[in-house]
Formats: sequence, structure tokens, C-alpha cells
Amino acid sequence: MNIIELVVKYRFYYLTGIKITLLLSLGSLLIGTVLGSFISFLKLSKIKFFRIIASIYIELVRGTPMMVQIAMVYFGSYVIMGVDVDGFLAALIAVSLNSAAYVAEIIRSGIQSIDKGQSEASRSLGLSESQTMRHVIFPQAIKNILPALGNEFVTLIKETAVASTIGVADLMKASQIVQSSSFQPFNPLIIVAVIYFIFTFTLSQLIGLFERRLSHND
Repeated sequence: MNIIELVVKYRFYYLTGIKITLLLSLGSLLIGTVLGSFISFLKLSKIKFFRIIASIYIELVRGTPMMVQIAMVYFGSYVIMGVDVDGFLAALIAVSLNSAAYVAEIIRSGIQSIDKGQSEASRSLGLSESQTMRHVIFPQAIKNILPALGNEFVTLIKETAVASTIGVADLMKASQIVQSSSFQPFNPLIIVAVIYFIFTFTLSQLIGLFERRLSHND
């Protein structure tokens, strides 16, 4: 059975895998962005305790593999709280928490990339600290933050493949099902690799176009 025949025969598994992969990636990015924004402001806080908490979280998450984090949420939820969490929900929680650490650093670096003179000038004009951040700093930082968030989405699409280890029916799980059903170990992997490449390449091109438009607006 060739690759085209595999795609046609097992299209249900591949289509389901595409849907789950995109839902998991997009959902994790959205949740991670909200949580990461909060963590970034803690990291930028003038209160040392908040900065320490944010730094510990970021270093712990970025210093451990995502596969371990997913397994800890999936199995730990039952061991610690006695709750049997669905595989997709466990993966969504773990990937969102992982993404939040990276998003926090993206937002922090975007805000700190703005010259401090902007903040000093705004304060001298009578704007409060929150008004300065909302009306002066953040609108400029967003040009650095948005392309980086797009790249984070591309990364998530690839990294969510580890969710298959806890039974989530993503693209990687689809390839495993097709492998066992068709007795072909290699061709199903080629199909999944091509699908991942199409997604990531297309998104990368769109992000590049977006960055060029932002540069043109500057």
C-alpha cells in the first residue's frame, strides 16, 4: 500500500489528528498567553518576592522536558488530588503551563526592549505608571511581541506531538494507529511529517509577511 492509498484509507485518523493537534496548540497558546502575561508582570514587578516567584516558575518549566510535565499532570492529578483527568485536558494544562513560561519571557523582553526614556518622558508629562505602560510602552512593545508569539505557536504545533504518550489522538497518535493497522512502520511517519511541515512552513511564511509589514509601518 503506497502513501496515497494510506492517506485515503486512514483519512479519518489523520483528520482527527489534525483537529486535535490544532486545538491543543491554539488552546495552549491562548491560555499560555494569558498566564504568561501575568507572570511577565510579576517578573517586572518592583517587589522582589514576586520577581523571585516568577523566575523560579520560568526556570523550572524551561528546565524540564515537556514530556515529563505532561506525565506529571496526567498521573499526578490522580495521585495528588484523586481526580482522573482526561488525556486531552491533561495535555492542554501541561502545554499551557509550559507555553506560559516562554510567553512570559517574550513579553518581558518585548517590554524591556523599549527605551527607558519613553517611560521617563511619559511620567514627566503626568502619566501614571499604569497609564505609561498601557498607552506608551505596550503599544510599541507589541510589534516585538506578536511575531515572537507566532513563532511560539509554530513551536507548539511540533511539541504537542508528545501528547500521544498519554493517548491523546493527535497527529503522532494517528501515525501510530496507522502503523499498527497497515503493518507499515515508515510510510505513516512520512505522511505525518509532511502534514507538520505544511503547517509550520505556512505559519512561518505568514509570520514573516507580518513582520515585514510591521517593519514597513515603522
